Amino acid sequence: MSTIMPQREALARARRLAAAYRVSDGRTFRLKDIDPRDTGAIASREQASGWLERGIARLSELQEKMYAQDCWSLLLIFQAMDAAGKDGTIKHVMSGINPQGCQVYSFKAPSSEDLDHDFLWRTSRCLPERGRIGIFNRSYYEEVLVVRVHPEILDSQRLPPALVTKRIWDERFADITAFERYATRNGIVIRKFFLHVSRAEQKRRFMSRLEQPAKNWKFSLGDAKEREHWREYMRAYEDMVRRTSSPQAPWYVVPADNKWFTRLVVGAAVIDAMEDMALAFPVVSRAKRKELRAVKVALEREGRSSR
Repeated sequence: MSTIMPQREALARARRLAAAYRVSDGRTFRLKDIDPRDTGAIASREQASGWLERGIARLSELQEKMYAQDCWSLLLIFQAMDAAGKDGTIKHVMSGINPQGCQVYSFKAPSSEDLDHDFLWRTSRCLPERGRIGIFNRSYYEEVLVVRVHPEILDSQRLPPALVTKRIWDERFADITAFERYATRNGIVIRKFFLHVSRAEQKRRFMSRLEQPAKNWKFSLGDAKEREHWREYMRAYEDMVRRTSSPQAPWYVVPADNKWFTRLVVGAAVIDAMEDMALAFPVVSRAKRKELRAVKVALEREGRSSR
């Protein structure tokens, strides 16, 4: 009982924390209602660090069961403006995960092969197998974000001209929600995270990358140029959440000005999703147990005969 109760309390705490930023029905969502500086009711960074450490340990336990059960899979999608902390969040939250059961894919500019296929092709090839966690660092949502902010990119996709109409964004939203509905009906649990960083905090992080030689490699001129389109991106992100949130594939709009809080919320949401899977180690059949006993007896005899 002493072990079960703390786990129940931790799960309830994780669910409360994650629920505050979960969007399952986007019709009333407004991005202005989410403060990037928010840290919820967390008293301190130290308190958050302790919670995250325990959460990472719990994730490790849940992943081991999911891998053994070989039934469900989990897809985590991360979208954000540059310097919002996607890489660091993935690194810290998933630090206790067995690499054998986790696959991470970063989707940058599409290749010529990608452009010869539909816009969902390159990501659908990377969906996680049963028993595994898949992480998309950027995803098919780039098609309604960067492509929407820069519609000239559509020219490189070589779509039949008759299909490029003013309804293309509505159609892509519909395609994405249909794809996610299909995936969830096939045992892929989907959780999506928009790390919402403020323009001021992004500037501070850019300056840090420019001023510290060890961080220079993280910065590109393109990152700064995209800041010129901040308002367009914020409108695109808001519409994305409004149009593609659902109970089976919710968005978590996570305040990202404080990295420690971002990681805590993401960890809580992942734990919440995995706890709902009712994960357990497979039950060994009677025949299998008999076989294992026979192997054990043989090994014990081997030990006695070698003395």
